[in-house]
Amino acid sequence: MSTNSKIKETAISVIKDEYQAIINLADSINDDFVESANVIYKSKGRVIVTGIGKSAIIAQKIVATFNSTGTPSIFMHAADAIHGDLGIVRPDDVLIIISKSGETPEIKVLVPLLKARKNKIIALVGNITSYLAQHSDLILNTTVDREACPNNLAPTTSTTAQLVMGDALAVCLLKLRGFSATDFANYHPGGSLGKKMYMRVHDLSSKNDAPAVDINESITNVIIEISSKRLGTTAVIDDGKMIGVITDGDLRRMIENHDDYKHLTAKDIMTKEPLSIEKDSLIVNALSLMRENNITQLPVMDGDNYSGVIHLHDILKEGIF
Repeated sequence: MSTNSKIKETAISVIKDEYQAIINLADSINDDFVESANVIYKSKGRVIVTGIGKSAIIAQKIVATFNSTGTPSIFMHAADAIHGDLGIVRPDDVLIIISKSGETPEIKVLVPLLKARKNKIIALVGNITSYLAQHSDLILNTTVDREACPNNLAPTTSTTAQLVMGDALAVCLLKLRGFSATDFANYHPGGSLGKKMYMRVHDLSSKNDAPAVDINESITNVIIEISSKRLGTTAVIDDGKMIGVITDGDLRRMIENHDDYKHLTAKDIMTKEPLSIEKDSLIVNALSLMRENNITQLPVMDGDNYSGVIHLHDILKEGIF
């Protein structure tokens, strides 16, 4: 077998091993899991997730997921906890301690200190006969048959199981809280979902020029206005009100349909009663309108007054698709 074939075979074997471990994890969703979700949901404190080594890295990811889905959470490294960071813990906080073996020295020192404080302890552990499991209030069993590592040493399958169990708990809490897409957006204002939920048309259109020409403007000046503003369109104004638009497409059609267009003015080639959007509308509504009508720009209105133009490229630059 070639080296490349061995690489593929090994990768596939790892994926299958970890997949099977996740499937087996479903059997660990028991009354302790349900009670863990309820304890955290009803708690007036925060969730403090701790561990050591690779489990500490998984703990940090679980904390990030909790925080982003409405469950206030803090990461505390188990080694640092017994050297001063235990001051993080408040009386109402719930502790999740992550460990594959449940027998690491730092965990054995930490657990009695937490029990003395009467904090609720949830063990996310891969050995249900371990010290950690036996001295915790609730157990989330993440036992795996073996690591995907050929030597059964490097944490691989076990950390995947920890991660998935944490995700399962986070999503259950999300549902218990009725955490909505709007809530998620509020926690992720810098992400594309957040922008979809809060960004308004004027947030982008206000950064553009507002191309406009008079109804009787010459075609030459119409072309200059469209070209100089670089938005592919201009509003046509009559008595202070927008009555139409002229786009690059209108100019092309004019050239196709008229041998001599020097005598034409804006009113002769404009599109009357064009689609438009209110400046306070959500960006996603503008995007939807553009897609439905196969256009790339929209006039923006402030009530009855023309305010500017929103372009498809403006929206795409913000990562909104």
